Amino acid sequence: MPFIANTDSDRDEMLKGTGVASFDELIADIPEELRLKEPLDLPAALTEPEVMHLMEKLAASNVSTASHVSYLGGGAYDHYIPSAIKTIASRSEFYTAYTPYQAEVSQGTLQAIYEYQSMICRLYGMDTANASLYDGATALAEAISMAMVVTGRSKAVVAGKLHPNSLHVLRTFIEAGGDRAVVQNVLTDGVCDMESLEKTVNEGVAAVIVQQPNFYGCLEDVDRIGAVARDNGALFIVSADPVSLGILEAPGNYGADIAVGEGQPLGSALNFGGPYLGIFAAKKDYVRKIPGRLVGMTRDKDGEDGFILTLQTREQHIRREKATSNICTNQALNALQAVVYLSLLGKQGLKEVADHSLQKSHYLAGRIAELPGYSLKYQQPFFREFVVKTPVPAERVVTTMLEQGILAGYDLSAVGDEGLLVAVTEKRTQEQLDDFVRKLGAVS
Repeated sequence: MPFIANTDSDRDEMLKGTGVASFDELIADIPEELRLKEPLDLPAALTEPEVMHLMEKLAASNVSTASHVSYLGGGAYDHYIPSAIKTIASRSEFYTAYTPYQAEVSQGTLQAIYEYQSMICRLYGMDTANASLYDGATALAEAISMAMVVTGRSKAVVAGKLHPNSLHVLRTFIEAGGDRAVVQNVLTDGVCDMESLEKTVNEGVAAVIVQQPNFYGCLEDVDRIGAVARDNGALFIVSADPVSLGILEAPGNYGADIAVGEGQPLGSALNFGGPYLGIFAAKKDYVRKIPGRLVGMTRDKDGEDGFILTLQTREQHIRREKATSNICTNQALNALQAVVYLSLLGKQGLKEVADHSLQKSHYLAGRIAELPGYSLKYQQPFFREFVVKTPVPAERVVTTMLEQGILAGYDLSAVGDEGLLVAVTEKRTQEQLDDFVRKLGAVS
């Protein structure tokens, strides 16, 4: 987008239009100590080649999965992304498209979203899915908000270990009204303590939430957790990792009312933390309460298939304060990448990705547990990632391994916990795993 400077007369006209006499009057509500008092300290202007050289130099200082072998996880994973994904998603008709308000000129985008919704329904075993939300955390927050609307209750209970960042989002999102609560349940050996859950959930609870696999990578007893929710009339919300569903049971198959997830592993790069993809699916009973937009398929007067935005009365741009949610858009490009990813891999391909991640993570966990001073923190079945007790602070392990070209994992002290969270995807080779164990053994 080109920079268009405002002239003094332009600024005077805008100030007049806003009903103020000066710029200082316009920003009167901004505290004086926060205002800039002197010109910005900017370097001299550079030529285009000089700017490119500077940007390349700054970019080279970044550590990424292109330069280092990554065992980082905790919600963002280094899975292989087929080249076709970027090629297709970069086509101008997709890459430049925004929200498809005008269905008649957005058939390609609408069809891509429709296919995405269909694939998510099959993957999660649910009846309906929306066009996507911002990310996994906001999808989960929207799910709880929807459950409170459906049940008329004002409390939600988290069963097991939820991602700490997601918990922060939930509390910010849900508790803003002042009369709603999100309760974190007690853990036993890294998973939900069922006795505590049964005592916590009652008829005032709108939803019971579980992350599967949980933040530690451990598998929760979703059947028992779902039963506790149903016995108390609460909705059962499952935040499921989409890759894990290549081998784990789909949430709809064990009674989830709402299923959400972070779609980054489905063909989206790590992208320094975003943009990502919020997956949201539900039973058909709640289709009119689902946040965000839905794409449906119909037929035109000539009998040809067509795609439309359906049930739009849920949305802000039509119903305003009566809308089901403040969410008013979707991550169409990331959803498209998920469609291409799932189409390329197919059912068997996704199963192989999940199986490789499972087998390689268990191989590495077993090798690390043999190292002097190292052990697995939890003795639970896990998928793709696990927590390691280290003989020295995890921060030191991470720093030392970083110097050797390895992103060793997620230091849990960053979220007030202990240990090193290690993730293994299908990308890791036998040589890389053995090299990681060898170098890890030297850190003591």
